[in-house]
Amino acid sequence: MTSLQHFRSGLFCTLYRNFLCQTFLFIACVSPFAPTMPSLRSAFSATRSTSLLGGFQRVVTFDHLLVNVGGDFNPDTGLFRCRIAGAYYFTLTVGRYPKKFLSVMLVKNRHEVQAMAYNEYRNQGRKVQSQSAMISLSPMDTVWLLVQQNPDYALYSNVAPYITFSGYLVYPEFASSMGYLNKYLGPECLPPGYASYSWRETPEELMSAFSVARTSSVLGESSRHDKREALRFDVEYVNIGGHFNKSSGQFTCRVPGVYFFAFTVGKHPRRAVSVKLMKGTGEVQAMVFDEDTSRKRGMQSQSLLLVLNQGDIIWLYSQQDERYAVYSNQGRYTTFSGFLVYPKSDFMDKERTF
Repeated sequence: MTSLQHFRSGLFCTLYRNFLCQTFLFIACVSPFAPTMPSLRSAFSATRSTSLLGGFQRVVTFDHLLVNVGGDFNPDTGLFRCRIAGAYYFTLTVGRYPKKFLSVMLVKNRHEVQAMAYNEYRNQGRKVQSQSAMISLSPMDTVWLLVQQNPDYALYSNVAPYITFSGYLVYPEFASSMGYLNKYLGPECLPPGYASYSWRETPEELMSAFSVARTSSVLGESSRHDKREALRFDVEYVNIGGHFNKSSGQFTCRVPGVYFFAFTVGKHPRRAVSVKLMKGTGEVQAMVFDEDTSRKRGMQSQSLLLVLNQGDIIWLYSQQDERYAVYSNQGRYTTFSGFLVYPKSDFMDKERTF
């Protein structure tokens, strides 16, 4: 190829590249037919300082907004409206009103129940219950907390808030598209001051997250089990990377790093609860326990961070003695979630080991 041909070829590539850049910028920032490209950040945390009685309103609203990155949560309506498609982690804690039942559901869109917090003790004492789940959302999906429309149910709170609701985007679906543009079109195509590029993009091979639930109970049958069996799940909210096997109940680490795990289990009537977060074949990392064997249903929650190596296995073990059980139904009392917070390369030198 002659020098002139090289020059023409290079000039054509440059002009074509500039054309793509201009087209992208027009669509993203100028065109009236497309919205301004959003920042890949969304997070909120809100509290409520007053009680709420069942039958007066169906959505839990909030009077104190602590965080609202992206402005996607409206405390006055209690609605989180998805702006960026992706996997979101939601967590809620609610107070039980004295002499009232407690039932609050995490709802997607109209009435798609994702998980619930429940307590049917009706004594004088106050108590809190927590629940969490990671769910996949598309733009304009809404997530909110539904209260039982019955005066026998209520939520308790005061100026030291018992009621909290938080959520944040863990993995945006949009990141893959932006990574492609950055790789093939170059940084000169980015809109000036485009905020999302100060955010550390996560390559797909470094993504790992799951969230699952049960819709049925598990009853312990005998204390003579020779083999410990993992708690299994039949509902899969998200399984990014495919590292969780819901039929076996096991998460297998494929990306070494720091992981966050959270689980909530329901207490079965007249049974105690003993559920452990296990690593490998029998290393107990954390547990929930309630030895109350009354006929009332309740819930217990637990969460922690773990450093995992490739091949490590994480699972939940429910005590298999006939005195114990895990309760759940279509309201999804029992949930299990986990996701990668920092891959190994982000926080350790290659020479170090765990």
